[in-house]
Amino acid sequence: MSDAPSRKDLDATVHLPRTEFPMKGNLGQLEPRLLAWWREQDVWKQLLAKNAGREPFVLADGPPYANGHLHAGHALNKVLKDIVVKFRNLSGRPCDFIPGWDTHGLPIEQAVEKRLKEQKLDKRTLSRDALLERCREYALEFVDIQRAEFQRLGVFGTWDEPYRTLDFSYEAQEVRELAAFARRGMLYRRKKPVAWCLQDQTALAEAEVEYAEHTSPSVYVAFDAGPELVDRLSQLKGQRVSFVIWTTTPWTLPANLAIAVNPTFEYVFYRLEDRVLCVAKDLLAKVLAEVKSDELAVKHVQLPTGEVSSPALVDASRILAYATGEDLEHVTYQHPFLERQGRVVLGEHVTLDAGTGLVHTAPGHGQEDYEVGLKYGLDIYNPVRADGRYDDTVGEVLAGRRVFEANPVVLDLLVQRGALLNDRSDTLTHSYPHCWRCHQPVIQAATYQWFIPMDALFHGTQTFRQVVLEQVDKVQWVPSWGQSRIRGMLEGRPDWCISRQRSWGVPIPIAYCDGCDDAVASPEVMERVAAAVEKEGAGVWYRTPVKEFLGEDFTCPRCGKGEFHRETDILDVWFDSACMASAVLEKRQRVPADLFLEGSDQHRGWFHSSLLVSVGTRDVAPYKACLTHGFVVDGQGEKMSKSRGNTVAPDKVIQQYGAEVLRLWVAASDYRNDVRLSDAILKGLSEGYRKIRNTLRYALGNLQDFDPAKDAVAGDALLPLDQWARGRLAQVAARVRQAYEDYEFHLVYATVVDFCANDLSAVYFDILKDRLYTAKQDGPARRGAQTVLHEVLTVLLPLLAPVMSFTSEEAWQHLPGERAKSVFLAGFADVQATMPPELEARYAKLFAVRSAVQGVLEVARRDKRIGASLEARVVLSATGAVREVLEANLAELPGLFIVSQVELAEAPSEAAKALEVSQAFGDGASLSVEVLPAHGQKCPRCWVYSDAVGQGGDVCLKCREALG
Repeated sequence: MSDAPSRKDLDATVHLPRTEFPMKGNLGQLEPRLLAWWREQDVWKQLLAKNAGREPFVLADGPPYANGHLHAGHALNKVLKDIVVKFRNLSGRPCDFIPGWDTHGLPIEQAVEKRLKEQKLDKRTLSRDALLERCREYALEFVDIQRAEFQRLGVFGTWDEPYRTLDFSYEAQEVRELAAFARRGMLYRRKKPVAWCLQDQTALAEAEVEYAEHTSPSVYVAFDAGPELVDRLSQLKGQRVSFVIWTTTPWTLPANLAIAVNPTFEYVFYRLEDRVLCVAKDLLAKVLAEVKSDELAVKHVQLPTGEVSSPALVDASRILAYATGEDLEHVTYQHPFLERQGRVVLGEHVTLDAGTGLVHTAPGHGQEDYEVGLKYGLDIYNPVRADGRYDDTVGEVLAGRRVFEANPVVLDLLVQRGALLNDRSDTLTHSYPHCWRCHQPVIQAATYQWFIPMDALFHGTQTFRQVVLEQVDKVQWVPSWGQSRIRGMLEGRPDWCISRQRSWGVPIPIAYCDGCDDAVASPEVMERVAAAVEKEGAGVWYRTPVKEFLGEDFTCPRCGKGEFHRETDILDVWFDSACMASAVLEKRQRVPADLFLEGSDQHRGWFHSSLLVSVGTRDVAPYKACLTHGFVVDGQGEKMSKSRGNTVAPDKVIQQYGAEVLRLWVAASDYRNDVRLSDAILKGLSEGYRKIRNTLRYALGNLQDFDPAKDAVAGDALLPLDQWARGRLAQVAARVRQAYEDYEFHLVYATVVDFCANDLSAVYFDILKDRLYTAKQDGPARRGAQTVLHEVLTVLLPLLAPVMSFTSEEAWQHLPGERAKSVFLAGFADVQATMPPELEARYAKLFAVRSAVQGVLEVARRDKRIGASLEARVVLSATGAVREVLEANLAELPGLFIVSQVELAEAPSEAAKALEVSQAFGDGASLSVEVLPAHGQKCPRCWVYSDAVGQGGDVCLKCREALG
């Protein structure tokens, strides 16, 4: 009977991986468990305490709106912020993330009105206080809903002390910011055209206007000139002369008070049938093509580059006169269907891009028209009421009609008076402003509003706009094009309309004299209101007699009377959120913040308004850097919308894949562009997640008997391959930390996945298996490998934690030896190792040879010449630099190739295959490989073939040493 050890006995001596870290993430069960554990252990507060006293990093949270459940854009934004927060804290800088919510404004008010209807309650029966309380309850309800949904994503923050724009302290600070503007003379009231939503019956901020395709009438209208024109141009005596304008808004014609011409343009007077038309000379052919195309002929001109066709006048003698725009100033004309005279005015805004070169001017319906109207003392006339219907000043035919519905009626009037020059059915499809909430077309309408002036003198000879633009240039913009984007918006923006005609919001604490309607915009009164709001909330303004804020003895500075009524408009919600820097950062952290991070639409939104408020009250930008990300789109790059059915809800992704995969989606995406999200993308990321998880599991499984305090091997005592792995780890750690610093999160993901899949799994771990499984358990070779595996985990897990928060924490809890309670309390490991250039060069060449040899081994397996690679003996032949490397590392090659023997021959055999390695060794490098069956017998313990098996022992020499 043989005394050879049994297969079972030998198997028991092999150190196979063992770990309780599961192969599958089971994220649906793991994540809620870890969320609860983080709360129980108070990891967030411990993390802030650990870094206390160091230089903080302040990341401001642009408040999401407290209405509805989270969408994919919310997830993208909050996870990006969470990555920044966790990275900064792991780096040792305390970064207290204070989440916030935008809680005032129209959508909440409308949602409450809808609920009231469902409860069969009439909004008009509620007091303002009662309505505000209902709005407050609704907002707080969705704050709680969204808070839970954000936390489910694994987002760290001071969730028990968020900021909300409805907090009394926040509302009070907002009133104080308004007082600061008033104190600086940066607040005025005027009747000016603003974007007006007819459905919601309120003014809109620039950021609340979106553009969409809209089909409008396209009309050319004749306005008959007054008699003084003939005094200036005698050639026109006895002629009926008409100034011709073009418009796509016939509904604004009742408000026409002037026609603008450019003072430098040349205008022609062209006889068309029974009238003479006045248009810009350069646009005559275009206008005739639209209104009377048979007045034109096609003229063919032969040029060196070929024949060119252009329209030409059939009869040029029909041009009766010429005049400059300046010649026409103050000429009167008759309105086409109202008993009103207008006059010609000059305007630099008139161009030759479209139309006739004469611009219909209604100062109550356009910013440029308004500015011209001020210059010429015109009435800022707006005959449209808040609900979009005409008032009684436009005549019986139009009074009471909705403006867009009035377009065909206006066209009827023009036809009846012979003033419509083109076909009434002509239309134009163009980009037109719409309300971002109700998505209905908006109008420009002059109403009394409160404004912050952009071009008022602010500092000496500088305007407010100029000072703001100076601050823009001091900010770091990520990506860099953000600077030119926001500059362009600020350079061209009008004065900021800060008043809104709604109930739910922060009041504008201004009183009006009952006697003369003069406004009392007193900073001192505003400060008194702010003190009351701090105690009782914004509603105190409406329920307190206004004289209590003004003072019983206060009288109107203008007329001396003592009775007043209050302003009922509220502040623009963009002013609300813009006060975050003073209401939150200044009181709880620091201004300026290190970073604002929001979607690219916030160049005209929160970045924009926050900058205006901060510069307007404190002369500085509220942030040092602004980072913007794109929008979430579907897999084909199309905008997500419920109507298209292509939305991807975060809660559905979490149910199917886990929040971890959603976090990986954020990190893997280049957020600077629009970010695609689809099931196929998530499946691909699940594969990336699996590779990382398997890497972590393999490393943990091979540390089951490793105590770093006792078993770790010093760096200089490690085998060369282990030193190379430590060097690669150091390189990866440096690259990942730099990517975090540069906000290049997609490089974090790509670098880690590449390191795990290629450097570790495909190379280092593959080569390491024999040593880890079969070398002497506590020998330096095996302990050295375990030392590196432990270091890989202690370095990699904190680096991964900002992105893969759940998996990093789970793996950290399985790490042997003493460790921080949480991966987030560990901080980034201090990587001592470096990659010596000569070691990197050595293994670059060896791995190039390995890769080439593996291809030949694969062919041998496919051809059934060998089974497993350990059945092979590899015979190499090489010359020059390749041979030198092979000779110097011959003993290491069997392990690198995972074969039983490697031989170096003087010359290749006829069966040897020549391999290409010039990329690693340079031109002229020569390498040939032949795969043959291994010598000896298979070791029953390590499966390596050896002549020593059966000769003095039942296992190979290496296994004898391991068992000895």
